[in-house]
Amino acid sequence: MFRPLALLVALLTLTFVLSPLASPPFTGFRPDQLPVPQVDPPVQPAGYAFAIWGVIYLWLVASAGFGLFRRAQAQDWDHVRWPLIVSLAAGTPWLFVATRSALGAFVLIFVMLIPAIVALLRAPSRDRIWLRTPLALYAGWLTAASCVSLATVAAGYGLWFGDGVWAVIALALAFAIARWVQPKRPETPEYSATVIWALVAVVIANGSSQPGIAALAAAGAVGLGLLYWTDRHPRGV
Repeated sequence: MFRPLALLVALLTLTFVLSPLASPPFTGFRPDQLPVPQVDPPVQPAGYAFAIWGVIYLWLVASAGFGLFRRAQAQDWDHVRWPLIVSLAAGTPWLFVATRSALGAFVLIFVMLIPAIVALLRAPSRDRIWLRTPLALYAGWLTAASCVSLATVAAGYGLWFGDGVWAVIALALAFAIARWVQPKRPETPEYSATVIWALVAVVIANGSSQPGIAALAAAGAVGLGLLYWTDRHPRGV
């Protein structure tokens, strides 16, 4: 017997995963989408990093299927489903919006991020592989992507600073969000690992052209890894 929430999560997961088929490929905002064109902004990760979406899509589908057939009646899963529904509903049209409005995509990705983090924080201790891991990957990448969007759009609208300063702000914000979330789910390092994946891709993208940005991203990646280790292995324990 299926419960409506489990079925709705499954349907929205499918619309989210299949949405790239209905939109042209997205590799970043076009220069003509912003008043100040952003061509290869320093906060943009190297292209290979976006391949993680394949893993996220497949794991979210597996999670939705498991939830539908094995946890349809589970109240602890329902507690997660409400915010996840909001995030997936916002994520389904994101690519369509992003190809038309950089500002709209910026707003929408934060609408995706916040409930995704709430869903991760609400996830039960059981079913790590089927629920917490895909949520951690999804929320982790959204953490990085939303900060990239912030820096790109803010610089693109000429707000206060240039793209270099906005890149620094975005990297600091991504680190701060990750550092706030990870101690609340110390048994789920996949979240920080995904943010680190994005930070390393920023290092690779900027190693020769923007060494300062690359160094900051590298420091953030190393810092997140070390802080997670110290959280899990406090001195004297």
